[in-house]
This record gives sequence, C-alpha cells and structure tokens, in this order.
Amino acid sequence: MNHPVPSVDTFQPAGRPPPENTRGMLAWMRQNLFATPLGILLTALILWFLLMSLPPLLEWLLLKANFTAQSSAECQGIEGACWAFIREKHRLILFGTYPYDEQWRPLLAVFILVLVIICSALRRFWNKWLALVWLVGLASVAILMWGGVLGLSPVENSRWGGLPLTLILSVFGIGLAFPFGVLLALGRRSNMPAIKALCVVYIEIIRGVPLISLLFMSSVMLPLFLPEGVTIDKLLRAQIAIIMFTAAYIAETVRGGLQAIPKGQIEGAESLGLTYWQQMYKIILPQALKIVIPPMVSIFIALFKDTSLVVVIGIYDLTLSAKAALSDPLWRGFSIEAYLFISVIYFVFCFAMSRYAKNLEVRLDTGYKR
Repeated sequence: MNHPVPSVDTFQPAGRPPPENTRGMLAWMRQNLFATPLGILLTALILWFLLMSLPPLLEWLLLKANFTAQSSAECQGIEGACWAFIREKHRLILFGTYPYDEQWRPLLAVFILVLVIICSALRRFWNKWLALVWLVGLASVAILMWGGVLGLSPVENSRWGGLPLTLILSVFGIGLAFPFGVLLALGRRSNMPAIKALCVVYIEIIRGVPLISLLFMSSVMLPLFLPEGVTIDKLLRAQIAIIMFTAAYIAETVRGGLQAIPKGQIEGAESLGLTYWQQMYKIILPQALKIVIPPMVSIFIALFKDTSLVVVIGIYDLTLSAKAALSDPLWRGFSIEAYLFISVIYFVFCFAMSRYAKNLEVRLDTGYKR
C-alpha cells in the first residue's frame, strides 16, 4: 500500500516567528552593549565618562593648543597644550645628544631597522635570503651610527640616544634572547641532571630579581670584577643584562609550550628514527612556538618598554632624552607634552607588534582555539 509522501511544509512548525536579525550595527550593539541590565549600566557609565572627558581633552590637545610659539613665554597662561615645545625639541628627544648636523644618520638607521623588521614580518621573505638582509641591514646601521668609514665622521656610542638607541636595544634584545631562551627551555627539560640544574638555577635567579637590579649590577658591580685595564662598554653591558633577563622569561614560556605537546608526537618522532635535535627542529618546537605566540609577544612588548629603564645608568633612551629637553631653561614646565609625545611612539610600536602577532596566529591556525 502506497502512503502519500508528506510535503516539506508538514515538518515546519506553524506560527514560528522569523529569526531576529543578528547582523548589522544595531544587532551588534544589542548583543554586546545592551544584552543584560549590567551591560546597560556599564555602557551608560562609559558613555557618561566619554562625554565628560573627551570634550575638555580635545580642547587641551588641539582647539586651545599653541603650535607656533617661539619661546615658553608665549605658552604661559594658555589653557591648552604647548606643542611648539615638541616642534622645538623633537630632534633632541628623538636622537639624544647625537651631533646635530649628523642626525640624518640615526634617522636613516631607524628607517633601515624598521624596513628590515617589516621584511621579516612578511611571509614572502621567509627564506634563506632573509639572513643576508639582516646582515646587510645591521652592518648599515653600525656604519651609520658609528661612522669612521665612507667619509662619515666617527661618533662614540656614548652620544647615541633617543629612538635609534631604543630600537637597537630592543632588536638585539629580542633577536639574541629568543634563541638563548629556547635553549634554556630545552635544557630545563633535559634528562642530563647537570644541564637541567644549571638551567633551573639560572632561570630562577634571573626571574627572581627586577631588570633594574641587573642593569645596576652590569653598570656598577661588573667593572669591579674585571681585571685591571679591562673595560666593557656601558651600552654593551646594558644590552647583555636585557638579553639575560628576557631569555629567562622566554625560557619559561617556551617550556609551557613544550609541555602542551602530546607525548605521542615525541614517540612518533622517535619511531621515525629522528635524532633529538631533528625531533625538536622539525616536529616539537614548531608546534610549541605556535602555541606560545600570545605570551611570547607580550614578553617582546614588555622588553621594548623596559628599555626605558636604562635611564637609571645614564643611557640616553627616549625617556632620558625627553628629560634633557625639559631641562632647557627656556622650555621648562611642559613635561606632559614631552611624555605624551614619547608615549605615542611607544604605543605605535607596541600596537604594531600586537596586531602582527594576532594576524600571525590566525595565519598559522594553531588549532588550539577554544
């Protein structure tokens, strides 16, 4: 006996309203800003805060600011910012005490460093030629900053400062601390007791003291232990302290990534007859490093900002250069403008690192999203 085939409409519940619109700005606001009574309250408080703070902030920053003053006297009594101070002192803030007529050299060095970093961030440049790009770029930066060749007048690194110095400390700090930290992480998980103990002691001691203490020790105490007549450049000592400090934190982060790798991955690599270093290089480390991209970038951002601590040992980074600009008797009293200016510089670089890391994590598709 043939039974009639029910139509599609038979399986649709009658009287069901169409689904609510879940796209567009209004739907997003309803879901994220006004979904609950608490969300409505917090949204109202944030809107009230913005309405109370943004208009006076814009007035101080732009509407009532002075951009054309020729001296601090013309900025006295105004209700806005005195951006003429930045116009007058930006070269001192950006380049420190580097010779004024030669400041095109650190400016070009900054462009070269940024260009090399951008090339390293683009996946199309991830090949064997990237090492040559870095070698040529760093050599060009050294020639420009030190001089003494190609007709450039020599400049001691004690006169370096500002943004170029901050970038140099950050680039070398990240570039050298990363492989050192990875080796420390592997050493801490080693089956050899001596190597494991050394790595554990190093990591725990370095992570147990603040960076400022290491900088003081490298600047004040280290020269006391050197043989008579042997000296190490102050900038190099600060760089070594930054590398040692950052490597310890990278080691613990990488160790966490290594522990997240399933044991079956290691057993599978061993079944293929791979050596320990082949296992790490080809199978284990690539997966571990993908997992720890977010915390690793946090360490890099912290390192970039922590380079400002070299001010305590008299190195002219951005912070100390800003203080030097404020010490001019003709332009005193504009510390807010000076520190806001260098804050914008720090924010641009840190935000760029953060966004790139997020995009990199999406492109690599780590597979550990929840």
